[in-house]
Amino acid sequence: MPGPRAPVEPRESGERRPLLERRPRGPRRWWRAAAAAVLLVEMLERAAFFGVAGNLVLYLNSADFHWAGEQASRAALVFLGASYLLAPVGGWLADVYLGRHRAIALSLLLYLAASGLLAATAFPDGRGSFCGEMLSLPLAPACPSPGCLHTSPTPYCAPILYAVLLLLALAASSVRSNLTSFGADQVMDLGRHANRRFFNWFYWSINVGAVLSLLVLAFIQQNINFLLGYSIIVGCVGLAFFIFLFATPSFITKPPTGSQVSSMLKLALQNCCPRRWRRHSARDPPGGQLLPDQRSPQPGPSPQEDIANFQVLVKILPVLVTLVPYWMVYFQMQSTYVLQGLHLQIPNIFPDYPANRSAALRAQGGGYKIPEAWLLLANVVVLLILVPVKDHLLDPLLLRCKLLPSALQKMALGMFFGFTSVIVAGVLEMERLEYISHNQTVSQQIGQNTYYAAPLSIWWQTPQYLLIGISEIFASIPGLEFAYSEAPRSMQGAMMGIFFCLSGVGSLLGSSLVALLSLPGGWLHCPEDFGNINKCRMDLYFFLLAGIQAATALLYIGIAGRYERVAQGPASQSCPRRGSG
Repeated sequence: MPGPRAPVEPRESGERRPLLERRPRGPRRWWRAAAAAVLLVEMLERAAFFGVAGNLVLYLNSADFHWAGEQASRAALVFLGASYLLAPVGGWLADVYLGRHRAIALSLLLYLAASGLLAATAFPDGRGSFCGEMLSLPLAPACPSPGCLHTSPTPYCAPILYAVLLLLALAASSVRSNLTSFGADQVMDLGRHANRRFFNWFYWSINVGAVLSLLVLAFIQQNINFLLGYSIIVGCVGLAFFIFLFATPSFITKPPTGSQVSSMLKLALQNCCPRRWRRHSARDPPGGQLLPDQRSPQPGPSPQEDIANFQVLVKILPVLVTLVPYWMVYFQMQSTYVLQGLHLQIPNIFPDYPANRSAALRAQGGGYKIPEAWLLLANVVVLLILVPVKDHLLDPLLLRCKLLPSALQKMALGMFFGFTSVIVAGVLEMERLEYISHNQTVSQQIGQNTYYAAPLSIWWQTPQYLLIGISEIFASIPGLEFAYSEAPRSMQGAMMGIFFCLSGVGSLLGSSLVALLSLPGGWLHCPEDFGNINKCRMDLYFFLLAGIQAATALLYIGIAGRYERVAQGPASQSCPRRGSG
């Protein structure tokens, strides 16, 4: 390759450059095209993802499916959780069998097929082919008498929709776990500064995709129809797939190099169940045991390095596990926060002047409603504004004053903001139910659906979305930084998968809690109010989440304090370790 190669940092033990790495021919200026293609693919994929997640509750709660509010919220939490929980699967397949380039291409192809199936459920013939006919159950206000009860039926088309959502989640998680590191591979020879710049732009492209999705797709889905909105999602994924294939000649690609997952699992079994492990090892043929020094050399980390990596993993995991309740709170903004917003008064975008009302606006009852998913923009805008401010102004100032908190301290602050967000949501829900108890409701038409809302403006939800956005800056980003910087270099990819996997665990635990509280006698069990949540006690659900977050935050402070004391001990006696702040 013409031109000298940029200096490469020394590699830690156990890390080897793949022998079959493929690099583009010609000048190394191709890295700009490769990085730009990765950023564009990420932006389009995130636009598609938020196009599904942003209005999923509204779609399932609509007249086409008639899912109850808690059923739709549960499906949204399952989808979000699975999209993170399955991240290690895509990373493992790429590491062991496919390589990152092929894994991303196949994931985008699966993404395209699954988004096409979701779009097929948005028009009558497609629903009829996949799901059969549905009994008509119109949305209705609460029962006038305490004795009338309606049982919530099995959600219409549930097996098909859950299968499609899980396929979408698998594709999105595989793209997420592989595209980040694949993009970093394109600039790895240009030094750490180029790496940092790439990650800054990568995070920016995620949020640009979210803004485009929430501004355009959410409006189309809520005010025109979901078929057009989901068709645009199919177009976004198809364009991302085409761009990725078109840019392939400019990419640096690496073959699969193997995964340490099996070694870590064996070591965990050996430490947790030593007697069972000894019996298992006694049955193994010679040379088949875990750590024989006589084994012929194999590529990848040595057995001693596997043990060292496992010890580091055991130290990091408790910190990351205590973040799980934070993720339970975080994912409410795309599930129960959306459901709450649908039962607040949503203003029209266009004034209700008779001279300006077209046939389309008259069909909407006076004007297009502001999409409830636009409240998610508060979270995105906070990130787009505060991340550069924090990076260029706040952090340098705190660093000069020697007051810059560590990543672990930032994560504790993020938990506090998440706790505050869900408390604010609970107080707002109490106020909303107070109006409902005095029969002060507003019937509002959103698309083809009628919701019985309290006469409180939806803008009262803005503080809880802003607070969850601030919490993401202090909990999610430093959490990713902590997991990456503290992991051994040969395990950084696996640690990213574990981080995203635990995020998904939080979402699925939130979904399980909703399911538990939807049982007879639970706070979210209100079958006499099918299609609305005015007889539910979602305020108590929010306060329960706040209590769980507060309790685990205290546990986290103890675990993180112990981790920092242990980490600073060896650092004060030997060379400084990589900083975690």
